[in-house]
Amino acid sequence: MPKLKDIIEELVTANRILANEGIVDSFGHVSVRHPDNKNRYLLSRARAPERIEASDILEFTLEGEPLDPKKAKTTHAPYTERFIHGAIYEMRPDVNAVVHNHSPSTIPFGITGNKLKPLLHMCASIGHDVPLWDSHDKFGDTALLVNSMAMGRDLAKRLGKGRTALMRGHGAVVAGSSIRHAVFISNYLELNAKLQMQAMAMGKIKYLYKGEVDAVIARTGPYTLNRAWENWARRAGRKMTEMP
Repeated sequence: MPKLKDIIEELVTANRILANEGIVDSFGHVSVRHPDNKNRYLLSRARAPERIEASDILEFTLEGEPLDPKKAKTTHAPYTERFIHGAIYEMRPDVNAVVHNHSPSTIPFGITGNKLKPLLHMCASIGHDVPLWDSHDKFGDTALLVNSMAMGRDLAKRLGKGRTALMRGHGAVVAGSSIRHAVFISNYLELNAKLQMQAMAMGKIKYLYKGEVDAVIARTGPYTLNRAWENWARRAGRKMTEMP
């Protein structure tokens, strides 16, 4: 079982990578399920991902309640949208890391009706289908922030058993089996969206076949994740460590 200290450092690195790769800017967040308690998760206090340190990490119940409420009320105010994370962990026992971002190239696919579908072998990790969640359908006029468990659960339901979902006029959510897996999917979701927009301007697109997506997903294991992680971590100024 990985040590909590190592998982926290991995989570810090994930934040730095996502920021350096342009998947998040001053906003967005990544969490990990607690290694010793499946009913809790770890997430930074509300801070820009590029600036996050180990001391910023807080522990939450699946309902989004901080384990240290005094700290959360004083020096470590939590993210408003932490409910995204708890709701997905609650519904998906197979998920151990969640990313919420405003990945730029994904936004047009959430507002135009054009489906985002895998077209590059490395992008097969996004899954066969990238569903769209529209907060307005159930919650009406809001600031589009997922600020309650009701909204988080509705989003998690739309994600279903998949790996990715778009959020209309907002961004995306990614679910992975580990921190490295979730970061990997997040990076390639952005790349797929960018390439798909370029290809749409040229003509008809030949997307990956279902069997091809299955084959790529089946072979995307520690070797692939670690190879990408080392590159991204070093670019972000973080050390490569053994996978917790």
